[in-house]
Amino acid sequence: MEFFRVYGRVIGLLRAEKGLAIVLALANIVVAGLQFYEPVLFGRVVDLLATAKDKSTEVLWSDARAILGLWAVIGLGGIFANMVVSLQADRMAHRRRLGAMAGYFEHVLLLPFSFHNTQHSGRLIKVMLTGVDNLFGIWLSFFRENLATFVALFVMLPLSLFMNWRLGLLLLVLILFFAVANVWVVSRTDRLQKEVEDLHSELASRAGDALGNINLIQSFVRLAAETGEMHRIIGQTLQAQFPVLNWWALLSVMTRAASTITVILIFVVGTWLYTRGMASVGEIVSFMGFATMLISRMDQASGFVSRIFFQMPSLADFFRVLDAQSTVTDKPDGIEIGRARGEVEFDDINFSYDGKRPALVHFSLKAPAGTTVALVGPTGAGKSTALSLLHRMWDAQSGVIRIDGIDHRDIKLASLRRNIGVVFQDSTMFYRSIADNLRIGKPDATQAELEEAAKLAEAHDFIMRQPKGYETLVGERGTTLSGGERQRLAIARALLKDPPILILDEATSALDSLTEARIQKALKTLMQGRTTFVIAHRLSTIRDADQVVVFEHGRIVEHGGYRELAATGGDFARLISTQQAGIESA
Repeated sequence: MEFFRVYGRVIGLLRAEKGLAIVLALANIVVAGLQFYEPVLFGRVVDLLATAKDKSTEVLWSDARAILGLWAVIGLGGIFANMVVSLQADRMAHRRRLGAMAGYFEHVLLLPFSFHNTQHSGRLIKVMLTGVDNLFGIWLSFFRENLATFVALFVMLPLSLFMNWRLGLLLLVLILFFAVANVWVVSRTDRLQKEVEDLHSELASRAGDALGNINLIQSFVRLAAETGEMHRIIGQTLQAQFPVLNWWALLSVMTRAASTITVILIFVVGTWLYTRGMASVGEIVSFMGFATMLISRMDQASGFVSRIFFQMPSLADFFRVLDAQSTVTDKPDGIEIGRARGEVEFDDINFSYDGKRPALVHFSLKAPAGTTVALVGPTGAGKSTALSLLHRMWDAQSGVIRIDGIDHRDIKLASLRRNIGVVFQDSTMFYRSIADNLRIGKPDATQAELEEAAKLAEAHDFIMRQPKGYETLVGERGTTLSGGERQRLAIARALLKDPPILILDEATSALDSLTEARIQKALKTLMQGRTTFVIAHRLSTIRDADQVVVFEHGRIVEHGGYRELAATGGDFARLISTQQAGIESA
């Protein structure tokens, strides 16, 4: 059953603190066991008082001292065990909650683009926060309520049947009714609650999507439409939730009624047994105490089942993300290559994002160390795809990419990516200071190194005009900077990393002509002695490339030097003519 599978997995996450968990479990069992023995002692006291007239004062006080002494020992033992649970259970639950959050976060960051392209970041954050909060609640319930309920079932029931099997059967019937009623309601509402959780995830995704595009919403006057859509989803959520709440309200009424009937029956049956000499007053009192405790525990258990039922879809989502496997795996015996020379070879690469439409077909290319390769062609032709395979954002379905003659899948991911610097077409930033954003590739970079890289990228001057210079906080995804400023910071970031292999994916696309000319000079200095792959639509910027590769529909249609291809009158020459015509008409 899904309930027990997920619950078992939640408890399994305590494995990191197995020793403490066992101590807390034992202490909790002691607390519960001693509590359930108190009604027995109370029943003995009642029987002692009922037979007091038949005993001498000395015998009566002797028996009373023995019962009260035992009761005191049980009480002190329960207090000590309860102190252990109270002091340590919360602390362990808080530690494991943060540990689970850290584990989830690290796992999600390791998952490849193929996973993130199908997920909304707002939903992933909601799954993490809701999941760890639910884990925390279950861990506390396990030590405070659930173990005690198990003790009630496996200790108190046999004890009650041993004391008086007729009254014990009433408690057994009550437990069976609770169990059957809970299973029945869960079976009726399981699918409905899954729909509710899906709607909550849709709410989180919608809100994250809206907040991440606030400029679009305001400029296109989408406020009413977006809030209206949120209200529509909220309405659907309530419509789906209310039937579930009705079923659980019915369960609460049924179990309350069963509890009341059981207590009455214990009194009625107990009285009938007492009149026939088959039960003492103390036994009846003990069973009344048992029934009260059992009902309290079963109410707690029923409440716990209710809570975990409502939490089950979110916990399933949490574990589903944790179970997601990366398609870009790091071999356990991967090679640490140090600093690569920079020789890159693509050998008959075939790749498709969806398994249906090819993105690269029989792509082969060799770039000797220190050379520059320009990749050109229309949008969607496969240029960025080829280079994303190089630093393993994806893995090709067939073919081999080699770095210095080594299959790059045999190299440790961290080692491979340390050797490759990337300036993306859309250069985003962390919501941190400019200095922190620059240090992403080199965390230990000094201030002097930051400034040198920024000057080479033509970024130093605009940084110094910021309110706090290099310590100025950049807005979310760099929204407080212009596109050109973000691009220059991205180039400075790559300069600071100082990798032997560079990928420049439209690295100067967001810059004006004057700034681009200055940066091209800096890039030429940077590219010396490094293997550089350049994707550029402005063909004038790749005149000095050692190789030009022309893509179309995932295939190489032309390959050669800039002047050689320009003179052949083929696809590359037509691209140059089209671009020049566009410039002249502008």
